[in-house]
Amino acid sequence: MRITASEMVGAHVLPAILAELLERHPRLRFESHLSNRTEDLLHQEADIAVRMVRPVQSALVVKPVGAVKLGLFAAPVCLARAGVPRDLADLARFALVGPDRDVDFLRALATLGDGVVPDALAYRTDSHFAQLEAIRAGAGIGVCQVALAARAPVLTRLLPDLFDLRLETFVVMHEDLRQVRRVRATFDHLVSRLRAYCALA
Repeated sequence: MRITASEMVGAHVLPAILAELLERHPRLRFESHLSNRTEDLLHQEADIAVRMVRPVQSALVVKPVGAVKLGLFAAPVCLARAGVPRDLADLARFALVGPDRDVDFLRALATLGDGVVPDALAYRTDSHFAQLEAIRAGAGIGVCQVALAARAPVLTRLLPDLFDLRLETFVVMHEDLRQVRRVRATFDHLVSRLRAYCALA
């Protein structure tokens, strides 16, 4: 069974969820495809998808699971070197970690103020996984999922009252697969566990 998800959810969230399901149903087989682009379920590029945008096609079964919370974070070594920003405008004097050519992410960062993107980014990559590792290494301040930032090594959240981005999240499959027991069982398990993940922090 092919499951597609974003890089961060696929690498940091799904493994534990699917391992739990495999313990109960050891004959299941999963193929995990991690990509920040949207797979086409109508043409069976994947059996189940975890998406951060609501699909509009009518032939899909779509279950909302909540919102993944994003915040601004930095490693202790970064804050020891540069201090703590006072407000969003103050971010312009800090090294920042962020996207290179990811238009949607750049648009989201634009809410931080005119001095933030794109030239103010000291470390640029469209890989969300690489962004997280750069933040952990102390390269600068960046955006991270709140629940992931709580894992070791612990990052410090900055300006939570001023920057609190939420990504509505959905589990999706083609309607023709709803009667396939193994797909339906996996779909329902993902919905349950991802709702719990979205409720964190």
